[in-house]
Amino acid sequence: MKKEQLQKILNDISSVKIAVVGDFCLDAYWFIDEAMSEISVETNQATRPVSQQHYSLGGAGNVANNLAAMGIKDIRAFGVVGTDPFGAEMVRIMKETGIQPRNLLIQEEEWYTHTYAKPYIEDKELNRVDFGNYNHLSKETADRLIGNLIREIPEVDIVIINQQVPSGIHTEFFKKRLVEVITRFPEKTFIVDSRNFNDYYQGTIRKMNDTEAARLCGLNKKPDEPVFYSEIVSSAKELYKRYQKPLFITRGSKGSLTIDEKGISEIPGLMILSKVDTVGAGDSYLAGAASTLAAGYDMEIAAQIGSFVAGVTVQKLFQTGTATPVEILGIGQDPDYIFAAELAEDKRHANYLSNTEIEIVNKWENKLHIKHAIFDHDGTISTLREGWELIMAPMMRKAILGDKYQDADEALYQKVQTRVDEFIDKTTGIQTLVQMQGLMDLIREFGCIPKEKMLDEFGYKQIYNEELLVMVKERERKLSRGELLLEDFTLKNAVPFLQKLYDAGIKLYLVSGTDEEDVEGEARVLGYDHLFEGRIYGAIGDVTKEAKKMVLDRILNTIGETAFGKIATFGDGPVEIRETRKRGGVTIGIASNELRRYGLNEHKRTRLIKAGADIIVPDFSQYPRLLSLLNI
Repeated sequence: MKKEQLQKILNDISSVKIAVVGDFCLDAYWFIDEAMSEISVETNQATRPVSQQHYSLGGAGNVANNLAAMGIKDIRAFGVVGTDPFGAEMVRIMKETGIQPRNLLIQEEEWYTHTYAKPYIEDKELNRVDFGNYNHLSKETADRLIGNLIREIPEVDIVIINQQVPSGIHTEFFKKRLVEVITRFPEKTFIVDSRNFNDYYQGTIRKMNDTEAARLCGLNKKPDEPVFYSEIVSSAKELYKRYQKPLFITRGSKGSLTIDEKGISEIPGLMILSKVDTVGAGDSYLAGAASTLAAGYDMEIAAQIGSFVAGVTVQKLFQTGTATPVEILGIGQDPDYIFAAELAEDKRHANYLSNTEIEIVNKWENKLHIKHAIFDHDGTISTLREGWELIMAPMMRKAILGDKYQDADEALYQKVQTRVDEFIDKTTGIQTLVQMQGLMDLIREFGCIPKEKMLDEFGYKQIYNEELLVMVKERERKLSRGELLLEDFTLKNAVPFLQKLYDAGIKLYLVSGTDEEDVEGEARVLGYDHLFEGRIYGAIGDVTKEAKKMVLDRILNTIGETAFGKIATFGDGPVEIRETRKRGGVTIGIASNELRRYGLNEHKRTRLIKAGADIIVPDFSQYPRLLSLLNI
């Protein structure tokens, strides 16, 4: 989605009027610091001192809060609270946030404000304390709520119905009254997100997750059991036939799916590098999708906006986060998607070119006319830097733990190791300097290093480069002495393949996240720099200038707006694959085993397919067939 289009949608959204009917909850975060604990005189038990506390809207409140953060000025809350302090706090937050609480009714008996108190010690959440599990909505309160809703429905553009808890407002009596309201206003759009009653509210658009959809169609899926794409498509079709109304079905990191009279549309998931907390992501998606529908856009665009909103909020830890228009614009104008997740994770469904190891992920109908070929360097052509992860990972662990490196307890060390490994896996192929910025975030996340002792990204990059270059220079010396040959430091048939492309008149480009002078030097040492005729690009110490993006944009400026059929990119990292996919070029993922220099690395295959690779090859051993496939 282009920036101008996204900005227009966000502008249009800001003027809609939305009613939110549902289970309004309060999330209470209590951060315990045991340093000030003492033994209680009354109980002889250790106290748990709360050093910080904050409260945020949950359930239907989180939906409303997300709408407010998106810039919507007219949000009307229809729900019930108790006479307790939590109810007063909820109203206070709503007024402060810009949510209209005049229809948030107080029931004095048999009702406590739904509140979820979450005590934390450091980053570990302890057993939750819940309020409101024994609530009972009276018929009098239900009638008042329905009456208020009927009066205000003509003024709003869309009505969101939220059902969060079994002991909320959705009693049998209230549900019947609400269905009467839906029937009474057939011209009005209602959208329902219900954990327990999705089948009940006829005449509405539904938003549900994949597990809920599968269960509604008789599939006995546990909460942590995967729901396959084929099952989701089948469920979507069955539910659309049953309800005769559009549906949104969310799939977590795998994205979402919509179905309406135009058919099924798939919205891929977002690739997010930072640590995530998915609590409240469904509410964020619902807020984005519903407000977009209210502004007059179709289901597919609504799902995209919902995905962007959720993509922002999942990155906000220890809170039920929201997304501002600026944040939505930031993630939505140049998103990194996850493609074909199920194929990527299950090699059994791979489709190969006959009698080859060349896997065809995406087919194209028109004949290709490749004029430009972009190559990543490390792991795609060269293996001089093979094993760089084994240098970066311990360097990062030491930087995060500092003086605690030797003495850190096993749990902390394992947690750091897992986060570092995940981060390196996700950021393979981007500038080293950007990776070091990510390292600084990890250092802050674990809090083992005082702020005044932290280096900047340039300092950490220097430490890493010095350790890496010891290995690289020794390999270069062995090559120059004839102890090792070119074939020992290049992928199988990579150089002959480059020569074939060069002889065919295709312009070759070498791009890397490694410093430009190092890339040029290593290509020269390995003897193929001349094939690129000076078109070698690397990092130049400026994180705002990503070599791979710059080269692609430079080529596009020359050949026109679309790269389809004219540009092919070869790489073993997700960055070059994603950036080429965005621009319509053909992507060839090199799932290389750098240690052997031939054969498939299944982990890379998974990563490259998710990044958007059209073709997967383990190496260039079958390059004549690959050339034929690419019409070269």
